[in-house]
Amino acid sequence: TFGSPCQNLSLIGNRSGLAGAKSSLFYQAFRIIQEMRDATDNLYPAIAVWENVMGAFSTNDRMDFRAVLSAFSDTEVPMPPSGRWGNAGMVRGGTPDVCWRLMDAQYWAGTRRLARRQRIFVVADFGGRRAADILFKPRPMLPLPPPCGEGGRAAAEGDRTASFETGRQIPVIHPFQCFRMRGAAKRQEETAFRNSFGLPTDPFPTLLASDVTPFAFWYEGDPEGGCIRFLTETESERLMGLPEGWTKYGADGVEIRPLQRYKALGNAIALPCADYIMAGIYEVLADRAGKEE
Repeated sequence: TFGSPCQNLSLIGNRSGLAGAKSSLFYQAFRIIQEMRDATDNLYPAIAVWENVMGAFSTNDRMDFRAVLSAFSDTEVPMPPSGRWGNAGMVRGGTPDVCWRLMDAQYWAGTRRLARRQRIFVVADFGGRRAADILFKPRPMLPLPPPCGEGGRAAAEGDRTASFETGRQIPVIHPFQCFRMRGAAKRQEETAFRNSFGLPTDPFPTLLASDVTPFAFWYEGDPEGGCIRFLTETESERLMGLPEGWTKYGADGVEIRPLQRYKALGNAIALPCADYIMAGIYEVLADRAGKEE
């Protein structure tokens, strides 16, 4: 499993693609895979997984992703008729069997709240045609709700007036209005500037400089207020599906600086997506081992 550096593939990078000094490490990682298979008489690794940013679909006139698929499948992969790579697909006919899929972490979190994080995953099966079983197998994402118990209380009303009576805090949501960030900053209107960020589909929206769609915002303890702030390290870990404090200490037990923790989390794979793929690999390998016995 590897994810070659994304700096030259990302939409916010220099877009030099696999020719870039950092993202070109893909070829070195693939060289290691080939040398391992040569040294083990094509036995290991049986399965390889590559992960990277969505920008890998489009760098160098979309030829970089073609190069990735061609390297894994050991054949010349043609461009799709549309000229664009789909969010999912496969290269089948030879060895290895290759599938790819764009996965967004926010839809794999179950009952948790994860960040919007779109990543490409490529699975190559060197020992059969099981890549689709790993990457496309339907699995339950949300647990079934428990049956309703007897009795209950009325929902909270007003501005948190009766929330504690129900055993849970139900906030009153106040929508922001549409503003332009530049105009609000020029007029020095603090409230208007604060209202000018976000996309309603993102758990933690990106600042925008143009008109935006209103979204709901609520601030603990101050329903009428609120402000823009950085996420804490713990919040960032939660948004990746990681346990709290996962990046707090290094292997030597020394506490890691916040900036380095943010960098590590920015380069991390969202845990639910990794769990899904690793579960698929375990299933196909266990099934093969059972048949050999």
